[in-house]
Amino acid sequence: MSIKQHIPNLLTSLNVLCGVLAVFFALNARIDIAIWLIFAGALFDFSDGFAARLLKAYSNIGKELDSLADLISFGAAPAAIWSTIIKYQLTGSYATNFFALSISQQVFTLLPFIMVAFAAFRLAKFNVDTRQTENFLGLTTTATGIFTAALAYKFIETPEWFTWMSPLVILAFIIFFSIMLISEVPMFSLKFKNIKWADNKERFTLLFLAIVCVVLLGVGGIAAVILYYIIISLTKWFIGIK
Repeated sequence: MSIKQHIPNLLTSLNVLCGVLAVFFALNARIDIAIWLIFAGALFDFSDGFAARLLKAYSNIGKELDSLADLISFGAAPAAIWSTIIKYQLTGSYATNFFALSISQQVFTLLPFIMVAFAAFRLAKFNVDTRQTENFLGLTTTATGIFTAALAYKFIETPEWFTWMSPLVILAFIIFFSIMLISEVPMFSLKFKNIKWADNKERFTLLFLAIVCVVLLGVGGIAAVILYYIIISLTKWFIGIK
């Protein structure tokens, strides 16, 4: 294989690295760093597929590596962020040692990692499901990770806005997103295959909305865009619009 054939896999490997480091920093109470590592991982996740198409550098290894990267960056890393936030809400400190918690607090702190199992199932299903060549069935792990990073960013930036976000509310979010990951709800792919308007009308619309939300709400506005993406997909599925 020529050097250019390895470029997509290099980008995917950088996604893996971002994910592993995001987990490390999240569990060590540096959610701020973990958030940006998830965003960086998402950038590499979008660019590896684009590079593969541009260079015509497809491979079975690349497909499997991409799924492994997504499981870490958008499954394990978001779960680690939610776990740390729950521990903070239960104790009032990010620095509290896990083993100093009560049994019930430990259980609450570990529950977010259930989402990793659902993300793994979603990725395995995608790899063998021939129906998902163009669009998706169920929410992607990438969208789940981006939503978590954006909402966590807003939580850190303006905690006074999130007095309603108790551990039970977070667990409700996790259950909802876990169900969406393995659902049969049709959802259009967020990845651009080219820059033609006709082929990417929904993606360009979502991108424009994301820019507006970021201008108005900051980075946390991306979470609102992901929710819009989910609500639109659920509505179209419910009323039978393809």
